[in-house]
Amino acid sequence: MSILPLPQFEADLKTQLDEEDRKAYEALKAPKSMVVRFGAMKYVGEFPYNGDAKPGCGSKMVVRTFRGTEIGEMLTSTCANSGCSKSVSRQEMLRYIENSGGRDYPFFTDGRVLRIADKPDLDAQAALEQSRHELRLQARAVSERLKLACKVVDVEPILGGESLTVFYLSEDRIELRDLARELGHLFKVRVDLRHVGARDEARITADYEKCGQYCCCKNFLKVLKPVSMKSAKVQKATLDPLKISGRCGRLMCCLRYEDSTYEDLRKRLPRKKSRVGTPEGDGTVMDGQILTQLVLVELDDLGPDGKERRVAVPVEELSPVKNQIPPIRPAYQPGPPPGPRPRPSVQPMRPPPPRDPADSAPRPPDASRPAPPRPPQPPRPDRGPAAQPRRDQPPPRSRDAEIDELLGAMEDDFGDSSPPPRNDQPGQGPPRGGRRRKRRRGGGPPGPNPPA
Repeated sequence: MSILPLPQFEADLKTQLDEEDRKAYEALKAPKSMVVRFGAMKYVGEFPYNGDAKPGCGSKMVVRTFRGTEIGEMLTSTCANSGCSKSVSRQEMLRYIENSGGRDYPFFTDGRVLRIADKPDLDAQAALEQSRHELRLQARAVSERLKLACKVVDVEPILGGESLTVFYLSEDRIELRDLARELGHLFKVRVDLRHVGARDEARITADYEKCGQYCCCKNFLKVLKPVSMKSAKVQKATLDPLKISGRCGRLMCCLRYEDSTYEDLRKRLPRKKSRVGTPEGDGTVMDGQILTQLVLVELDDLGPDGKERRVAVPVEELSPVKNQIPPIRPAYQPGPPPGPRPRPSVQPMRPPPPRDPADSAPRPPDASRPAPPRPPQPPRPDRGPAAQPRRDQPPPRSRDAEIDELLGAMEDDFGDSSPPPRNDQPGQGPPRGGRRRKRRRGGGPPGPNPPA
């Protein structure tokens, strides 16, 4: 059977709750000062308030800042007579600012809270937010026309229309007077150029990170300090740029404010190659995991199969070592592979018979006994029959002989006016290359004659 609430009971309960809320609201006092967050860069300021309304945390306020009149969001009230349980004191706020970056924290005090934003104010602010895309495209077109080495990140108009803030990104220092003058003529308003870095660009344009949460730089992180590569090496098992980089392309900011926790956990782990005691005996530390607080230990005692044993032991179960000197183990020698050994295909050679010591003694040469004929030696495999010289062939000629033969052939073709030299040996013709041979006779012996 279902239970249905009575209409009269629901009406009475709503009336009672409304009466309690009205009494609680009347007991509150209007705050005299409040902390407001404003602007695309999420500036924070503490401004006085003289109104009679009693806004709560998260209320939209119209504030006057150093830039002009704009919409801000109330964070808390810092005066003593605010009466809200969620308000903080001024000492607590200053202590928070000091712990969050001190002088680098974007905190302002020159301003005033005018009133609580009403519907026309919120509609005007929504129209300005819709026009930011068109203003950004126009500013980028002017920058490209002037051929400036800068990137227009965003353009922010404010509710009062006193100024227009242009955020740009540039690696080098450039002169932007022409850009400010052109944008002033285009938008008919005072233009304020603000240089930002890669992390500030992500703070303005980014929304959600790969972790599924809102970007830290846009949500609560006000001071963007540099992050060292050492933090990434300690906290991440791999240095993949896709896993350690944020929306800005730099190292993620969460690596910095988690670094202290990792350092405390790493100090609890023993060093590598150190001796520790475990519930299973002494051993040597081989590796460790920071988050799980596990230590990989190589035990001194071998396993049942005679191999080394490694166990993962929590840090809490480690104890002082009993033997500081590790045992000396023989060098590892790989044995034969398992399975039957293959039988050799070639039969083993028989050992030669033992030699008589008398046969090994040197004997005097016997002239009466002729030397045994030398058996013919087979040709070497690396030399062919053409490489072995034959006895019936003449010895190879030198290079001088080849030159003389070439010159003699040239003289036979063109003729020679000098008489041929005499040759006392019968049966031989006149030698070739007489002129060359005449020149060589005074300097040295001629080369060998070619065979007839």
